[in-house]
Formats: sequence, structure tokens, C-alpha cells
Amino acid sequence: MKRAIRSLAIGLLASFILGLIAIAAFGLRDQVIDADLAVIPGNTVNPDGTPSKRLAGRLDAALDLYRRGRCKVLLVSGGIGSEGFDEAAVMKAYLVAHGVPATAVVTDNHGTNTFETARFAASLMHAQGYRSAILVSQYFHLARFSIAMHKHGVAAAGHVYARYFEARDIYSLSREFFGVIDYAFKPSQAPAA
Repeated sequence: MKRAIRSLAIGLLASFILGLIAIAAFGLRDQVIDADLAVIPGNTVNPDGTPSKRLAGRLDAALDLYRRGRCKVLLVSGGIGSEGFDEAAVMKAYLVAHGVPATAVVTDNHGTNTFETARFAASLMHAQGYRSAILVSQYFHLARFSIAMHKHGVAAAGHVYARYFEARDIYSLSREFFGVIDYAFKPSQAPAA
């Protein structure tokens, strides 16, 4: 019995480690495509109303895509954070301050989680006739974000990771392992063809 328990524990640990490696490898390899829409999910806003370094990393990666002509429109998505700021509005202000025309930035202030951001992005794509999207986030978040987009019927999606790293990424990567499993088993929300 002890041998079976030990074998099970080793198998679970190995699966966890391999899962982390797969999530990190997926996210750390940019899949740059020419897209109609870049989708940037929100994150922490500083108490002074500026984007946190993590959020600014996402926005800077999206800016680079836009400036290189790799996307036409930027969708910023987030809710009202604990700091009291509308993440989407803060994100749009940052992008506009860095030269993106306000008309090229769409806000979604109901994107309180990745699944809701994907829902709005898919709805916007359908309404506007957009065919492709590129996702912009931290490397550890991109696998789950891609699954969420697929669950909402968006199959053609590239991705780019934010070039900002911090010690907290270790915790975030571990958490994403369970998030990816959860999202993989969520029912599809794609409209019937």
C-alpha cells in the first residue's frame, strides 16, 4: 500500500511539474500573427491610478504590436479593482498617452476574469466581423487565456507575452496549472454554427 501511495504521489508531482513546463513553454514562445484585434486583460492599478509594472508590461507589448502594424484595434478589459479604478479606463489612458488613437482602443470594464474577457472579445469580434485576435498577457497566463478564447469560438489567436518578470511569477505559474485544468473542462460557449 505504501508503495502504491508513493508511486501515486510521484506520478502526481511529475504531472504537475510537466504541466508547469508546458504552460511556461507555451507562453514564452510568442505566436505573432497579423490580427484584427489585440486583447489585453487587466491587472492591478497602483493607488495613484497608474498601471502596475505587470499591467504596464502587457500594455507595452500591445503598443509594440500596434506600432508594428500587427493589429488594428486594441481591446483593453478589466473591472473596478480594489484600488477603486476602472482598469480598462486606466489602460486606455496609458495607450492613448503613448500615441494610440483613442478610436483604436475599445474598453470592456466588465472583464472581471479571463473567461469574461474572452466572452466580450468573442462578442466584439463577431459584431465587427473580425477574424483574428492576438492575446497579450504574462507568459504564464496565455495558455488559459487561449483556452478561454477557444471556448468562446475564437480559434485563430496568436499571443505575445509581456516582458516583465517578478518573483511572484512562481506562485502565478503554479496557480495557472489548476486554472488550465478548470478551463479545459468548462463547456464551450461558442455560438452554434
